[in-house]
Order: sequence, then C-alpha cells, then structure tokens
Amino acid sequence: MTPPPSGPANTAGTQRSGRDTAGAGSGVLGARPAAGQTLHGQDPELVAASSICQVSPTRCQARTRLYRDGRLELEGFPVADISDYLAEGSVTIWLDLRDPDRADLAVLSEEFGLHPLAVEDALHHSQRPKLDRYPSHLFLTAYAARLDAATGELATSELAAFITSQALITVRKDDGLDIGAAVQRWDQNPDLTRFGVGYLLYGLLDYMVDSHFDAVRSFQLRKSLVLLRRVVLPMREVVNAVMRRDLHVVGDDLVPYYQDVYDHVLRAAEWNDSLRDLVTSILETNVTIQGNRLNIITKKVTGWAAIIAVPTLITGYFGMNVPYPGFSDKAGFTASLAGMILAALVLYIVFKRKDWL
Repeated sequence: MTPPPSGPANTAGTQRSGRDTAGAGSGVLGARPAAGQTLHGQDPELVAASSICQVSPTRCQARTRLYRDGRLELEGFPVADISDYLAEGSVTIWLDLRDPDRADLAVLSEEFGLHPLAVEDALHHSQRPKLDRYPSHLFLTAYAARLDAATGELATSELAAFITSQALITVRKDDGLDIGAAVQRWDQNPDLTRFGVGYLLYGLLDYMVDSHFDAVRSFQLRKSLVLLRRVVLPMREVVNAVMRRDLHVVGDDLVPYYQDVYDHVLRAAEWNDSLRDLVTSILETNVTIQGNRLNIITKKVTGWAAIIAVPTLITGYFGMNVPYPGFSDKAGFTASLAGMILAALVLYIVFKRKDWL
C-alpha cells in the first residue's frame, strides 16, 4: 500500500474537530456506557483475552495480534516488539489500546509516525464520525451503538483508529465497544486475512455498522433516534471514503465486502430517516388530537355555561328589589322556577342535538 497524499485532509467531507474539548460524559453523541462493562454486558478486562499484552510500555491495557502471510501467528506479544515485526514486509499488526492517555499515545506516535492532530483527536471525546488523511496514515473515528429497550436510552462507544500499510491501531475511549466481538469476526473468515489491514478494517466496520442496525430496530424514543442519526449518517461518507482507490486500503478482492458494509450503512440511514419521519408524523398527529380534544372540551364547557346563564338571568330579574308581576307572591316564585327549568331543558336538548354537549 502506498502512502496517501499529504494532509491532513478530511476525505469524509467533515470539518476538523481536533479542538473539540467536549467532556467525556457530555453525551453529544449519546450517553457513554457504564464503566466496567461493554455495550453487550461483557467484562472489558477479559474480552479477547488471548490478545492481552502482559508487557507493554503503555499504562493502559493493550492487545496485539500478528498475521504473517494471511495467517494468525502471534497474540499478546509485547508492544515494544512491534517495530521489529514491522520491518518484515509480510506481516500485518493489530494493536488495541483501551482508554489510553496522552503519554500512552506519545509512545505510539514516535513508533508509527502518527500525526499530532490525529493523536489529539484520538484523545478527545465526542468526535464526529470521519476519515482523515495524513502523509503516513489514515485516521478514522466511528461509533458503536446500543439502545436500552427498558429505559429508551441510547448508549454509544467511540473508537479511533490509525490505519497504516501494515498496521491497524484501534483506540477505545471507553469500555462500551466489545473488541472481542470484532476479533471473533476476523476469526470467522481466516481465508480473508491475507488481505491484511483492509480485511481487519472491514471486520471492525462491519461489527460497528451492525450495532447501528440493532439500535435502529429497537428504537424507542425520538431523542435517541436523533442521537443515533448523528452516528449513522456520517458513516456513509466514512465507508465511501475508505473504498476510494487512491487510498490503496481496499484491494479489488475486498471491494464486494466493503460494498456490503456500505449497503448496510445506507439501509441503516434510510431506516433511521424513515423512523424519524414516522415519529414526527406521530407527534404531529398527537398534537392534532390534543387540539381537537381541547376544542371539544371548550365547546362543552361553553354549552353548559349557556345553560347556566339562563337561570342566572331569571333569578337576577326576580331578585330585583322592586315591585314586578308576582312580587311577594307564591305564583311568581313558581313561574320563575318553571321558567328556569324549561329554559335549561330546551337549551340542553338543542345543544345535545347539535353535538355540543
């Protein structure tokens, strides 16, 4: 694979967000998953256990894998040995860092020649899904997602990845993404590992896009759908950018697999938009129903007020402190009472026939 053109350039068509200093728990793209477990309830300390490094210059937990000539040869080897292996042209390296700090990434920056802006983006949370090009590598940001059906809360897990000609370096910013599930996908198709970094990246993106599908299927709340849309839609541009031939990441043999991922991204985005339109229609219908119900209540209250107004008029007239026909006479009281009852009854019948009551 030849190095991409000089950069940085954002091939996903997004603005650079390396200065985004949103807090770790800001929830800009959904709530962060609970510490100590993945989005699917696994122990992040133990997933992909065979790949965990026992010796590493980084303070964070690290995982390593080495593929030689398309076959898995080593797992869990020391991070310090990576440079020696990379000197061999036939190897592909996967390195995973779990919630590293600036010092951890500084070690890798010198080892792999990572661009400072890409390293800065890898440290900051709540980046927009994107693919950036640098002279020696690509930088990817993407999200896995899961919707809690019980609470309706959308949880997302952010991943940053550095992509070189021989290595895929994944940086998990929290414990949500189950990296063990991605490793299992790689192992399910060992015949494709001969395609090197391109296949590893495909397996990772395929797992993350499938998590978007699961979240769309279990959608509950409009707020969660809006947050999910911010995760799903940019992935169209990300996957499309990865497939560009001038990046030399995806070989001809891998194109059908990436097209399958791209198709899933498009379908997830279309479902998201359809659900958003559906929810909008439901909310508008609900507002209309509430308005109609309010009109009915107002109409009934007005009708009853009219019925009550007639007896009030009559009692007000006969309550005047002046002589009038029937004044101080039992017949006058009877006439006024009969008039109130008759007027109220007539108004009730008229309003009922007009469906005002």
